[in-house]
Amino acid sequence: MQDITKNNFDFLRVLLAFIVFLGHLGTLSASKDLKIFEHSPIEIAVFGFFVVSGFLIARSYDRSSSLKSYLKKRILRIVPAYLLVVFLCAILLSLVSTLSFYDYFTNTQVYKYLFWNSLFLNFKAPWLPGVFGNQAVNGALWTLKVEMCYYFCVPLLFLLFGKNNKYRNISLTVIYFLSLVYLNYFESLHKMSIAKQIPGVLCYFIPGMLIYFNFDKFIKYKNPLFIVAIITVWIDLIFDIKLVSPMMIGIIVLYIAYSFKFLNNFGKYGDFTYGIYIFHFPIIRTFTTLGLFEDYNPFVMALICMLVVIGVGVSSWHFYEKKFL
Repeated sequence: MQDITKNNFDFLRVLLAFIVFLGHLGTLSASKDLKIFEHSPIEIAVFGFFVVSGFLIARSYDRSSSLKSYLKKRILRIVPAYLLVVFLCAILLSLVSTLSFYDYFTNTQVYKYLFWNSLFLNFKAPWLPGVFGNQAVNGALWTLKVEMCYYFCVPLLFLLFGKNNKYRNISLTVIYFLSLVYLNYFESLHKMSIAKQIPGVLCYFIPGMLIYFNFDKFIKYKNPLFIVAIITVWIDLIFDIKLVSPMMIGIIVLYIAYSFKFLNNFGKYGDFTYGIYIFHFPIIRTFTTLGLFEDYNPFVMALICMLVVIGVGVSSWHFYEKKFL
């Protein structure tokens, strides 16, 4: 049976982060030439991250010696880099603000931004004064709040539906469908900000947990499951519904993670994905604000922007994130 530790999660996360980057590049660059990237499936990539978290965080908790050990590992993985991007944006983006330094740093919105974003409540103060036309500074941060909520949900889910519970699969499946009802209901009302809170997106974390709990069976039948999943997701997309597609996306994501063995060592130089993900949005917006996509060849600028994002992600890992782990 396949070793659960031999996987392509490092490659998979970089791929998902790159898809999100391209989608935001097409949306935020204000370049007609780069509009082609708007069709990048950002939502599927983000939900793919949730599936990966569902699997890996369940494994992390299962293998932790105590609740304290688990929470310490989770908090140190996500919080230091998150706070770094919040504080760096608040300080460095003063350079592209339409306000003077004095007016910028005496504006209460700066400190509201720092306060609410530090608490993972980005929606309470998403903008900085005079920055990016007072639009959202970092639209990628909403997922971190959801991730943190999931981190705290996992111990409870294990307590109620852990490995020793014979009704585990049924119970988690019930939660999956309840989450789907919540998600589809609020999406039908076009209340997307409510739909994408933890009750609505739990249907993407749960498949990762279910596959972790049933890993041996998943590996045994992963090829036919993958074929069924591809067909099912395609049908759901045609009819624009979310019925079984979150579960199928989970199967597709985990299939990729446990196939293509030549990618197993992709992360040997470090885990840059988190840095790339949390920094890419403000970097793209800064390029747009400076007119770089408009004044120069947009494709060259897109490449430079991507290299800057990768460079920041690599630096964040080696000079900051790794120290906490």
